[in-house]
Amino acid sequence: MQNIEYIILFLPLLAAFISGFFGKFIGHRGSEITTSLFVSISAIFSFYIFYKVLTLNYQNNLLIASWIHSGSLIINWSIKIDAVSSVMLVVVTFISSLVHIYSIGYMSKDPHKSRFMAYLSLFTFAMLTLVTSDNFLQLFFGWEGVGLCSYFLIGFWFKKESANKAAIKAFVVNRVGDFGFALGIFLIFYSFGTLNYTEVFQQIPKFTEEEIFFLGISLNIVDLICILLFIGAMGKSAQIFLHTWLPDAMEGPTPVSALIHAATMVTAGVFLVVRCSPIYEYSDLALSLITIIGMSTALFAASVALTQNDIKKIIAYSTCSQLGYMFFATGVGAYNIAMFHLFTHAFFKALLFLGSGSVIHSFKDEQDITKMGGVWKSLPYTYIFMIIGTLALTGFPFLSGFYSKDAIIEYAYLKGNTVGYLAACVGIFTAFLTSIYSWRLIFKTFHGKYNNTKLQISSMHESPMIMLIPLFLLALGAIGSGFLFKNLFVDYNFWGNSIKFLEPLSKEHPPMWFIYFTPILVILSIPLSFYLFLRSQNFLNQIVEMNKPFYNFLKNKWYFDEIYENIFVNPSKSVGLFLWKKIDGGVIDKFGPDGISKLIKNFSIRAVKFQSGYIYQYAFVMLIGFSILLTLLIVK
Repeated sequence: MQNIEYIILFLPLLAAFISGFFGKFIGHRGSEITTSLFVSISAIFSFYIFYKVLTLNYQNNLLIASWIHSGSLIINWSIKIDAVSSVMLVVVTFISSLVHIYSIGYMSKDPHKSRFMAYLSLFTFAMLTLVTSDNFLQLFFGWEGVGLCSYFLIGFWFKKESANKAAIKAFVVNRVGDFGFALGIFLIFYSFGTLNYTEVFQQIPKFTEEEIFFLGISLNIVDLICILLFIGAMGKSAQIFLHTWLPDAMEGPTPVSALIHAATMVTAGVFLVVRCSPIYEYSDLALSLITIIGMSTALFAASVALTQNDIKKIIAYSTCSQLGYMFFATGVGAYNIAMFHLFTHAFFKALLFLGSGSVIHSFKDEQDITKMGGVWKSLPYTYIFMIIGTLALTGFPFLSGFYSKDAIIEYAYLKGNTVGYLAACVGIFTAFLTSIYSWRLIFKTFHGKYNNTKLQISSMHESPMIMLIPLFLLALGAIGSGFLFKNLFVDYNFWGNSIKFLEPLSKEHPPMWFIYFTPILVILSIPLSFYLFLRSQNFLNQIVEMNKPFYNFLKNKWYFDEIYENIFVNPSKSVGLFLWKKIDGGVIDKFGPDGISKLIKNFSIRAVKFQSGYIYQYAFVMLIGFSILLTLLIVK
């Protein structure tokens, strides 16, 4: 099979085109089959490419078209295949294909399924463009593509006001990060005269001492480039300060949540940092910043998830927290371990989101876990799959998350500096919190008293097979992906030159007590959660009452939304209202188009009075006109 990379990339685009423009002709079923089949074929070919990279160290750079040729700026649209992009191809296409298939059942009653399936496929194409880029401009094209598609999908139910607001919020917050990302790309071209990865990475060692004046401050060029690129990654991967869009993105259909949170948009930031490891390795400042932001995000999101009741938002904050783990892994130089966790996380997070979608589907769109409970016998398969996803997420021994998450904590410890030790401690504590809120979700949703007053428990039924099959495949990945691939992802030889390590990661082992500490905490959290959330609800309520201010602090998500509302949103609205009413309406419109039109209207009203029909008035006007003309001629 020659150049199947073209097929992998363009089949989702073709599927989006067919479903989007011809959905009315081929019908909903035709759109479902076309998009699911095409993306599934891309997934199969992606596994083949991954196999070639694994066994033959396959690398390639296929030219699609010459894009820009202006002066020294030469940009091609290419497909770059190496170890990093091959892993991302598998993650993106496999999860996307399962989401497409799952959506056939989940969106069965939606009247706009063709449009929905088209958006999913277009989203997949944009992400594939991003991960196969060989230059920063193509990367930015895919970057903005997934941002645009996220806007379409989050606001898919556009008649729902909350969905519209969530879509706009995601779009605007990401523009903040993307502005920093764009500045980073501009600075790269300004400094190196090119945007191609290979050429930029080759020149980096020569610029480690170069400085530039930015906002009146002298800064190291490499440090500034790394920080600006990371600002873009913060927005796309919902790191603290630019995270506020992520929970609200749950307003979109559940398959969208699985695709965005497990395989596509939010992993783009991690991919960016890993892809740019040849730059980041020369910036200790940027790596320390990434570590601090990553561990802060992990702790923040896990603490907030403890108090949320929306089943999808709990899992959303879990995503935010796990992305924090990935980032502080890159911050301590363990780029390969960050990719390992990205890989395993895709399986168990997609499993949790699609499992929660199965629960929501059975509860007729109810998402509040306090209005569920006692349905584990009614939804046996969903329950088992959710348990598997939860065990993998929490890092229960020998499931996928155990290998990747614990590896991150261990490499942070082995970094041996203050930031590394701090990140390891935060990682352990966050793992404990993750286990607590994850089991809270399970116990509140499936165990205890049935609390839904709108539906009889007898009406609860398992999801159709078209939704359960993707869950089964994801469960296999959640169970086995960590064990099967741990040696591969840790091995430097697999990554080749796709990841750069100035200093090889430590091959030492942390103390045995440190290795066992996190799994023991994770295991002990299960009976603790069982006691708190099932057996002793009154005791838990007493704890909440004793710490009401702190509980409200977590419940209100550290008040980030309120702070941003008062600092940025309300002042911006006030300025916009002033400019609209006073400047635009009171000055520009008044003396511009409105003023001119009013003047012409008044003149016309007066001029009409001369149209009386009397000959002597017309003669009088002609006489005045003749007099004026004669006067002008004499004066001249």
